[in-house]
Amino acid sequence: MLAAAPGASLRAAVAPILATALALRMENSRMPIDVIVPESARKTYESWHYAPAVRHGDLIFLSGVIGQGESVEEEFRSAWTSLGAVLAAAGVGYDDIVDSTLYIVELQKNAAVMAKVKDEFVKAPYPASTWIGVSELVIPGARAEIKVTARQA
Repeated sequence: MLAAAPGASLRAAVAPILATALALRMENSRMPIDVIVPESARKTYESWHYAPAVRHGDLIFLSGVIGQGESVEEEFRSAWTSLGAVLAAAGVGYDDIVDSTLYIVELQKNAAVMAKVKDEFVKAPYPASTWIGVSELVIPGARAEIKVTARQA
């Protein structure tokens, strides 16, 4: 019979608490950094070795998010929705975004659709934003990646 891994019973006991998000603490010499991993992104975190978001002080830095969908509009809406799940796991929302960077394949062709979809999620007062045209993204065929910084209110 194999012995349970150390802490296994503790993990089982706190699993419901971790359903929304798992915050791991990495010690920094000046201030701790909380790693935010929504349960839906746990596999990505473990296999690709990057955090969906990290909190440092009052700022939350989200990694780029790529959506899925048949149409450009569906893909962009999926990305903003996924971004919202990470924001929620960090305890903030779209209104807390202070900066956004959008990497868009065929920027001139897709900018109007991105603007329309973004406005479904991000309302005034609008955050700072940079839009960058790129030739490709890490997922073949993806048309946009959205990266934001939010503030803890």
